[in-house]
Amino acid sequence: MVPADRNISITGHFGAARARLCAMLAAVVITLVASLVHADFSLAMAQQARGAGEQSSGETAEAEPPRRVIIRFLTTSDFPPFNSLDEDGQLSGLNIDLARAICLDLAVTCDIRARPWDELIPAIERGEADAIIAGQAITKAHLAHLDFTLAYFNTPARFASLVGTKLTIGSNGLAGRKVGVARGTAHAAYLKDFFSRAEIVEFATPELVREALQRKELDAIFDDGVSLVFWVNGALSRTCCELSGGPYFESRYFGNGLAIAVKKGNRDMRASLDGAIQRLRLIGRLDEFVQRHFPLRVY
Repeated sequence: MVPADRNISITGHFGAARARLCAMLAAVVITLVASLVHADFSLAMAQQARGAGEQSSGETAEAEPPRRVIIRFLTTSDFPPFNSLDEDGQLSGLNIDLARAICLDLAVTCDIRARPWDELIPAIERGEADAIIAGQAITKAHLAHLDFTLAYFNTPARFASLVGTKLTIGSNGLAGRKVGVARGTAHAAYLKDFFSRAEIVEFATPELVREALQRKELDAIFDDGVSLVFWVNGALSRTCCELSGGPYFESRYFGNGLAIAVKKGNRDMRASLDGAIQRLRLIGRLDEFVQRHFPLRVY
């Protein structure tokens, strides 16, 4: 028989052990619960962060359009020295050089195709091309259908006079001088507004104005600077004449110059082309193209 006091000791011993075991089990359970709670919280935070990252990536993707790999230009083949066919039947001219330089600047492939003038705008509106580089002037009529880049070429007015005339165009406004101009043109309006002291003689066409100067019936003529440059330097003038004064760039009379046209609302394309034009202007490439394709300085 186990002594009574021994039985009490054993009973107490087992009671204490059971209490310690319960405490240990409770500690383990608490630790497991805490771990599970921490894991759930970490997982929730990770999912939230991943969702935010995906949303941010989506916003970035929307803000940055896919990189363009080709620009499809349309032009015509009958507007020298801007765009025409050379002796080998290849497109050449100032506009062609500019289009290729833009593509090189933007590191994209250039696709330049010629179409008749009246097919250019419809083709852009149908999405068959990205831009028109064909000597498009920035006018209200064109702005209804197209957006335009920065002007890359200004279209000034110039005077021309007989060689040796030594025509001085100063503050006296050509007082008493006979100046020929085509009737009903912006050039005629400009003469009347700024050279009213001259004797302005109007003709039906620019060709008639030039013929009158060759016959020495006029002291000077006033016309589009681009066409005068080629006339003065060409066979039709028979070396009679030279440019005098100017150039004159007033946009209210002579427009805002030539620019590249894009589809209405195509902001990304216009911004890309504007950036390229600005960079080419800064490094002197635009001036280089003008000097390459014009026999005399038009500006």
